[in-house]
Amino acid sequence: MLVTPPDGILLVDKPQGISSHRVVSIARRRLGLKKIGHAGTLDPMATGLLILGVGPSTRLLTHLVGLGKTYTATVRLGVATDSDDADGDPVSALGAPAGAVSAQAIEAAVAALRGPIDQVPSTVSAIKVDGRRAYDLARKGEAVTLRARRVTVDRFEVRGRADRVVSVDGREVPVADLDVVVSCSSGTYVRALARDVGLALGTGAHLTALRRTVVGPFSVDHAVDLEDESVDVRGALARPVDVARRLFPVVQLDGAEAKDLGDGKRITVDHPDSDGPVAAIATGADRLVGLVAVRRGQLRVITNFPTAAGANA
Repeated sequence: MLVTPPDGILLVDKPQGISSHRVVSIARRRLGLKKIGHAGTLDPMATGLLILGVGPSTRLLTHLVGLGKTYTATVRLGVATDSDDADGDPVSALGAPAGAVSAQAIEAAVAALRGPIDQVPSTVSAIKVDGRRAYDLARKGEAVTLRARRVTVDRFEVRGRADRVVSVDGREVPVADLDVVVSCSSGTYVRALARDVGLALGTGAHLTALRRTVVGPFSVDHAVDLEDESVDVRGALARPVDVARRLFPVVQLDGAEAKDLGDGKRITVDHPDSDGPVAAIATGADRLVGLVAVRRGQLRVITNFPTAAGANA
């Protein structure tokens, strides 16, 4: 019996301590397929939603990378690290005693980072400097200067605070752990937000936990644990047609129109102009034919999908 190769979008709940590349490797083993990519990495320390594209659906990943994201995180005031997170080494331990950092001061520091801001990414990041990753340069002790870039922080809220004492290089240091929620544009570094809160308060700060809960319309609540061998990974794949419906406006095509579009012919439709993407869906087959732009009632293909796309058997 002919089995259709796996094709779709897979929502994965990445565990702590492994890289995003490792998650892709596990997916390749579980699905028996090499053509798998991701729509934005998570650091090994972070957990949560990682979106994978499988088979022909890797063509959708370009349109998923730029979606807004939501995180829950813990910001530790009182200690700064060279990576702005718990995987780095401490560079200062000024402390944040319970009575010294007020809720009002914290709110002012957080509020200054809401909205459109110019953010300098963390030095230990994947951004390239003269063709080399910033984290590679930093780990070799080379000076790294990254340019600020415009990002948007739609939500940055402190949900809780815990004051405690931790040991840093054998010294007891009072710290304040802030549980926060961040919704932001793609390209925002949450650990850089933590760093900048610490700078504003004069305490230093870093992330001790980070979890991505939402990417665009997708939630970690519907993600799978790839390390659980009992999970039906193929069955968890979201069909490209269903994903496209959630992301784009839709134009419906009959069978003949779908074939003509797939063959590169011009199709005339009754649909508002759009530079794209618009999801062109074959109504009868319930299949994603392609992503298109619409100009003066005519479709122009941005990305075509093969005939098998939409099948998940």
